Amino acid sequence: MLSILYGLTSALTWGAADFTGGIASKRTNVYGVVIGAEGFGMFLFLAFALLFRESVPSWETWLWGSAAGLSGGFGLLLLYRALSRGRMSVAAPVSAVIAAIIPVVVGAFLDGLPGVWTFAGILVALGAVWLIAHGEGGRETAAIRLNEITLPLIAGVVFGMYFVFMHQASREAIFWPIVASRLASMVGILGYALVTRQPWKPLRKNWLLIALSGILDASGNAFYVLGGQLGRLDVSAVLGSLYPGSTVLLAGLFLHERLNRLQLAGILVALTAIVLMTV
Repeated sequence: MLSILYGLTSALTWGAADFTGGIASKRTNVYGVVIGAEGFGMFLFLAFALLFRESVPSWETWLWGSAAGLSGGFGLLLLYRALSRGRMSVAAPVSAVIAAIIPVVVGAFLDGLPGVWTFAGILVALGAVWLIAHGEGGRETAAIRLNEITLPLIAGVVFGMYFVFMHQASREAIFWPIVASRLASMVGILGYALVTRQPWKPLRKNWLLIALSGILDASGNAFYVLGGQLGRLDVSAVLGSLYPGSTVLLAGLFLHERLNRLQLAGILVALTAIVLMTV
């Protein structure tokens, strides 16, 4: 039961982090948002690691953590770009459904085959993606919807890899794997921005929002790590993938976003699919 609670808490904090990160990405360049958020999260959990005197883990943990950081960082880059260009209430659920499927498959090899409800959830999830992409209207509207979810789909694949890598990294520790992932993510994205000559310095007035996003995102990682240590990879990852619930709620409350009926049904089906995978 505690692992489920940790998983749901990670979903709440990740969803809030995506909302604040998406807002910041609308106001300044997305590279600066991700780099800044990762930096704030890294220093926060570095302080926790030193404060609680957590033992420095093995080099394998650092490698897994770094792989998780690169996956998660570029996933955030893709998702925040999607959130800044389109509607949060569409991009977030699509990325979450895809991200949930990958650890379920990997978990079948690591922890054994899941139950029949998980497979049912995967099939329902594919239908949800179609509903969200199709929307209402003619061929032109459908094309726009498919174009709108391209980045969230890719982000979901990368996030799924993150779930797997971080689960492997967190077998020996809690704080240091998060520090490793944040460091690798920050360095990797900064290097990419410099090589491709992308603007990466955010406006000073957005630092508070970026810091909040980074703290929320790193906290979500910590709750995910705790849930994974107490339970299965697939259950912990799927519960964490419920994060669009809080993103959509916040987008509705503060941005007054509205969906058509098919897309609303698709989001509800997507969240239902994620729940089915945990049964």
